[in-house]
Amino acid sequence: LAMRVISANLLAVLFLCALASVFYVWSALESRLERHKRRFLAQNEGLFHLDLSTDLSSKTFRALLAVPLAHKARLGRKPAARNLTGQVASASGGNYRVNGDNQRSASREGPGTLGSPVEDGIFWSEWLEGLFSVGFAEEYAREWQERVRTYRIVKLEPGCGRMSNQLATFADGTRACVRYGINVDQVQGEVLTYYLAKLLGITNLPPLVLSQISPDSEQWAAVRTRTDALQWSERAVVSLTKWVANLSGVVTPAPLRQESSGLHPRLQELHNKTTAELLELMQWTDLILFDYLTANFDRLVSNLFSRQWDSRVMERDTNNLLKTPTGDIVFIDNEAGLVHGFRVLDMWEKYHNAVLSSVCVFRRRTAQRVAELHRRGDSRRALLELYRDSEPLSSQLGFLSDEHAGILQDRIGRLHKHISHCEGTYGQ
Repeated sequence: LAMRVISANLLAVLFLCALASVFYVWSALESRLERHKRRFLAQNEGLFHLDLSTDLSSKTFRALLAVPLAHKARLGRKPAARNLTGQVASASGGNYRVNGDNQRSASREGPGTLGSPVEDGIFWSEWLEGLFSVGFAEEYAREWQERVRTYRIVKLEPGCGRMSNQLATFADGTRACVRYGINVDQVQGEVLTYYLAKLLGITNLPPLVLSQISPDSEQWAAVRTRTDALQWSERAVVSLTKWVANLSGVVTPAPLRQESSGLHPRLQELHNKTTAELLELMQWTDLILFDYLTANFDRLVSNLFSRQWDSRVMERDTNNLLKTPTGDIVFIDNEAGLVHGFRVLDMWEKYHNAVLSSVCVFRRRTAQRVAELHRRGDSRRALLELYRDSEPLSSQLGFLSDEHAGILQDRIGRLHKHISHCEGTYGQ
């Protein structure tokens, strides 16, 4: 009898493991279907030949994210659902604000003839840094946040990924993506990732604020019927992220694909790149460092994972990454970062390490800020202070647990060690 019980338990464990593997695989496939569906709707072209009129959500792994917490313990840990802020092709709404767009656009054309793209061993050259001085400017982001915190929302509609998120239109015509997280992890991940980017001086993330849905909120009064229909809870804290127009997809550059030797200072290809291509690569190096710190598996790492069944996945658009007409990359939909990414770290860590090891060229400013956070050993305090000082609803949403704050500091140390290793390998 004891042997039968042991055998039955073993079979049950094996069945659950197999089921979890299917869920992981299907989640990535479903994301691809959703992204092609959005592109089909936006461009009105028959580019995708499957019947997309059927709602796949009830049949897929993503539906499990809505299971109450009391039942989730029996299902195990899962990757977060994928979700895009902007659609490929044009859309109405605000534009990407940068300094000197016209001059920078002209400078990006043609080969990079201003000198070597790399200096001091492992850092992108100063002349390249000068051509990408700012993404979402601090002053502009602050002004947008102040405005969005007070303006009334007059319309909610689909357009920001899964149905639990909505595209909001404000009284002045401003648009933002509203993220109503399936759980608090997703909203926390989105907002804390944004403020970590500010600590690192990475300006590729659209401005973001928190808002609370409450019965006495004038901001939400005009769309009360819609929020009731969506079954959004009263007092729920949601994130509002700037809607950015005229974005297109981004394919992983060849030096960062798994079959390549990686992006390192001695790569001869760097000297044959145009200025625009070098600027894009520079932004990719920031992205890889940033996604490593936040353990965001829903971008390049998920593509690397998907190579098991899709050998050409790296030749298609990267998840949650879009590009402006001037070539600036926008890091969108960071729900999987920090909180949820740390919860499922064991599942994805080997892929995070593989992606990080592919890069040995860095922006000097980013490397300096990583070194400072490592030296001080106080990333938790620095992030918490910036978050509290900048976001009035920070206390309502909460912060990283002590365990997750420790993981963040540990990853900062590992990243600093990797940069130092590259400097020792390729430095002058």
